[in-house]
Amino acid sequence: MDIQVKQEVIQHSKHCETNKKPEASKPNSVIDLSSSDSDSDDSSSSSDDDGLLGINGKRRRRLPWLRKLESTPNGSGNAIANAQSCKQFWKAGDYDGTPGGGNWDKSSGGMDHVRVHPKFLHSNATSHKWVLGAFAELLDNSLDEVCNGAKYVNIDMVKNKKDGSRMLLIEDNGGGMDPDKMRQCMSLGYSLKSKVADTIGQYGNGFKTSTMRLGADVIVFSRCSGRDGKRPTQSIGLLSYTFLMITGKEDIVVPMLDYERGGQEWNRMIRTSAGDWNRNVETIVRWSPFSSEADLLQEFNQMKDHGTHIIIYNLWEDDQGQLELDFDIDQHDIQIRGVNRDEKNIQMAQQFPNSRHFLTYRHSLRSYASILYLRIPPGFRIILRGKDVEHHNVVNDMMLTQEVTYRPQPGADGVPKDSNIVAVVTIGFVKDAKSHIDVQGFNVYHKNRLIKPFWRLWNAPGSEGRGVIGVLEANFVAPAHDKQGFERTTVLSRLEARLVQMQKTYWLTQCHKIGYAPRHNKKDIDDRVTLPDYLPHTSSRSKKNYNSSSSKTPLSGLSYSEPSPPSEEHVGDDDMQTAIPERQPNGSSQKAMPTKKSLGMDFSHTFRSSLHWGNTEAERDCASDGRPVQMTMQTQSKGDDVRGNGCTPSNSNLHALDRLKEENQELRERLKRKEKEILGDLLNDLQYERDKCRSLETQLQEATRKIEELIKEQGSLIDIFSEEKERQDIIEETLKKKLKDALTTRQELLDKVSLL
Repeated sequence: MDIQVKQEVIQHSKHCETNKKPEASKPNSVIDLSSSDSDSDDSSSSSDDDGLLGINGKRRRRLPWLRKLESTPNGSGNAIANAQSCKQFWKAGDYDGTPGGGNWDKSSGGMDHVRVHPKFLHSNATSHKWVLGAFAELLDNSLDEVCNGAKYVNIDMVKNKKDGSRMLLIEDNGGGMDPDKMRQCMSLGYSLKSKVADTIGQYGNGFKTSTMRLGADVIVFSRCSGRDGKRPTQSIGLLSYTFLMITGKEDIVVPMLDYERGGQEWNRMIRTSAGDWNRNVETIVRWSPFSSEADLLQEFNQMKDHGTHIIIYNLWEDDQGQLELDFDIDQHDIQIRGVNRDEKNIQMAQQFPNSRHFLTYRHSLRSYASILYLRIPPGFRIILRGKDVEHHNVVNDMMLTQEVTYRPQPGADGVPKDSNIVAVVTIGFVKDAKSHIDVQGFNVYHKNRLIKPFWRLWNAPGSEGRGVIGVLEANFVAPAHDKQGFERTTVLSRLEARLVQMQKTYWLTQCHKIGYAPRHNKKDIDDRVTLPDYLPHTSSRSKKNYNSSSSKTPLSGLSYSEPSPPSEEHVGDDDMQTAIPERQPNGSSQKAMPTKKSLGMDFSHTFRSSLHWGNTEAERDCASDGRPVQMTMQTQSKGDDVRGNGCTPSNSNLHALDRLKEENQELRERLKRKEKEILGDLLNDLQYERDKCRSLETQLQEATRKIEELIKEQGSLIDIFSEEKERQDIIEETLKKKLKDALTTRQELLDKVSLL
């Protein structure tokens, strides 16, 4: 297979020799960062590119060049033409490469190495479903360079000098990259940031995913000042999906150029041979927006001693053939077309300025970048198309704010037992909430970086939850590799549940302040002991008596029933029990209690304002054997005599009634004692505060006296220094006069000597 490929290349190059100068056959020196082979080992897989040079070294137009490729006998022309015709990101991954799968005979030390197919660049970039998330990755890299002196990051649109197409420029003045770091940047998975505190990057994958999501090709210029005795360097690297597709590569190769400063000049750093260097230059010039090596080096003139300069070109298009990025609507912004752009939200953003970021961050890079970081390092600037991005904290858009501290449970999914691991949630209504617009969600940050913008968790029907927004920084939750979400863990699930609970509690207690109808606080309702709806079945006569009595005076207390032993064979609806409500999950269940003893002090305290025991009415039914079935106590405004239906009350029921009265009297006495104790505590606290105020007044007077003494001492010192200065001035004047007289005498003596 290798021999056939080489023969085809030789034939093609001979065919071109009639129209161009002879060219030495040297191996291509593009750097295969995914392979363990040397640079020159790639000659068999990349030498076919050298035979495809345009006439006189110029880059040919695509269509004639493609027609010539389609005539090649290996049959790869159709696949290449199909790949070239696709300029839409979500369809660019249909590229299949060269038929046959490439050469798999090469190995390293007898072991095969895993290759990375160029299609992986596209599939890896699909993690960024939202294109503005790709910009965030590049901004993260620049912000991480603050520790190396970065003061700004600039994002702009520039024109391609070759074809006039639009390109993206991202540059910063950070520490830059030396040749080794440049190769790590172009490779997959190399990252030292995970070991550095306060850095956002950690996977070594963000540069590749973000640049390939924005455009098909990227060229990087980076200059690094000398460190640790090393000389300053500057490097150029080209990661081109177009180059890999059209040349039918089966492995990702990256042509790179390195320069080293010697004195006042930049010298080439040739790693293998001069031929490899020249082929790197030819490849970069052919597949980049630049026309020569000198044109490439002019890009470094825009840098100072260090920095990085990234140009992304061949930007992706949408289904209508327009660029996915919109540069025309706002001259100082980069916006996106498509489903993320909602004209209704844009109009609402002008009407509701405090909700502007919620309504526009999905399609506006300027809006998204302004809330991307919770804190911006002092002096650091984000410049977008010539205008600074103004940092914005969503807390400034809130009103009626509250702060809630959430502490994750230690031990769950690796959360360490550290008391400092907390999330302070600031929650409140957006200032436009009185207009009842549907704005809600939490901005969740991780290590200062926004991961979930306006995360909507409570999807309640109707208007519940509207207007409630929050901000928190959750460093204990691991972000996904695209930094647009979190890994699904137990810790995240607990955080979600807690945030929903916070929003519900805040809404139910505060919604009436912004014009919504007051909602009953369900928790308070559940905690309150309500009257049971339970009414035991009685005979028709007793029901009549109950209805007549209840129609006069509403029931305002609790109903109690003293139990009697039920039948051994059957317990029916008429069985006697004491029914008090108990809070259940549905908030309406009741629990039967056998005795009044379980009520205790807390129960009597809850109802001390509504329970007034007066004369009571005992209603009871008699069975056929004369056994009393039910006795119910209830409060009435006026006492009535005990009525019956022909049966007299038993001694046990009268005894129970007396016992209830005694317990009620005892509870009243306890309440009085409790009130006296509380009053005594309040008086003690009041006296303590008075003593404390007197003590503070004494301390204030003492401090005032000391300040007055210090002011007097300061005035005395100023007077002393003034007198001393006047004395020094007099002495200085005297010495100046004496010096002047001495100089005059000296000059007279010199004149006399000259006369002699």
